Order: sequence, then structure tokens, then C-alpha cells
Amino acid sequence: MPAVSDLSSVIAATTQWLLHAYPTTGRAFSAELARAQARQAVTVACWLRYPDPADVALLMLLGPGGAARLDEIAGTDTTEADTAWRTWVDEVAASWAACLLADPELAADAVDALAPGTHIAGRPVDFRRLTAPEELDRGAAVLLRHPDLLAPVADLHRASLLDLLGTAREAA
Repeated sequence: MPAVSDLSSVIAATTQWLLHAYPTTGRAFSAELARAQARQAVTVACWLRYPDPADVALLMLLGPGGAARLDEIAGTDTTEADTAWRTWVDEVAASWAACLLADPELAADAVDALAPGTHIAGRPVDFRRLTAPEELDRGAAVLLRHPDLLAPVADLHRASLLDLLGTAREAA
């Protein structure tokens, strides 16, 4: 079975898509803060979506689906020369990450739902930039955290995230 780290290509591509669709307006430090927040949101989304090695193996076999629909919905510019990474974007993970970025309380619930999973077992994880963003974090990711701007992408799969988290809360 694949290791949970096999999600790294999907996490990286989906993070890149979010940053391309909702760019930071600041300099290098702001860009890195925004990247950290997007990566945390996508990581949580992927860990929820693919909770065990069998799920990861199926993802690697079938592929995540790509960014074509997301690009159309978000109106992203796809004229870049290097777009191969877009094939590794997971639409559901991007949608769930958008939900989490727009709502830190929902993000905290999502992180809490990870506790029993195999991804987090034995690893020190810190998702504070996602669940409790400071003013500097919010300033660096104004577009990336704006609920109205994220809504078209977040609304794609919000219901399934809420269903999943509702089930996780009941199990706890």
C-alpha cells in the first residue's frame, strides 16, 4: 500500500491552483504566509478525503481529475506554458480547502475530525495558520480567505464536507 505521503503531489498541485486562482497581493513574506495557509487547508482536505492507504492507492491508480472545471468556474488564466501540474489538482480537495479557508471554525472542526485517522497518527501537526489565523495571516491571504470570492469553488462540494464532518462529530 502507498504511504500517506503519496498525497504530496496532489497537495502541491491543489495548493498551487488555489494560489494561482486567488493570488496574494503582497511581497515574498506575504506570499509564503498565503502558501502556508493554502497548503494547510489542502492537506486537511486531502487527509479527510483520502483517510487511509487504500484510498490513496485508488487515487494514484485513477488520478485526481484535474483543474479544468475549477479553472472555468474561477475564471483562472490557463495560458501558462507549464500546465502539466494542473492534472494533479483534486477538485473536491480544492473545494473543501476553500470552505476551510473561508471559515476558521469549520477548519477547526475538520482538524478535530482528523484525530482518529492514519495521516495524523504519531505526527506532530500544527494547523494554527488555518484554524486560528492572526492578522498577519489574514492580511497575506485576503483573496484566499474571502468567503464571497471563494464561494463558487467552495459551494461545489461544501455539502459533502459538511456531511463528512457531521458524521465525524457523531462518531466522536
